[in-house]
Amino acid sequence: QVQLVESGGGLVQAGASLRLSCAASGRTFGTYAMGWFRQFPGKEREFVAAISRSGLSSDYSNSVKGRFIVSRDNNKNAVSLQMNSLKPEDTAVYYCAADPVRYYSGSSPTNYDYWGQGTQVTVSS
Repeated sequence: QVQLVESGGGLVQAGASLRLSCAASGRTFGTYAMGWFRQFPGKEREFVAAISRSGLSSDYSNSVKGRFIVSRDNNKNAVSLQMNSLKPEDTAVYYCAADPVRYYSGSSPTNYDYWGQGTQVTVSS
């Protein structure tokens, strides 16, 4: 089992950058495929980015592609989401998630077994 704790959220103006981090407990972080999702009020969680166990494969939703970068450091048990050129429509609660089964888990939230508590990102216009 793994516990995930996100950090780095906050209030920024449009065009700014934020870097979210997700710290994972346990010694087997490198065996988890990781993902980032976000949730708007009253909506289902939506996919943002995913990264494979090794970090060599990644993917993004169309809405963030070219602006966000996902990375991981298995030695530090951490995954990050660098968010650039933020827009007001990026305002949401952001969650990291872990899948202990697949090498790469992609965009389906049902593939992920473990979730963090979320961190709020607010982008003002």
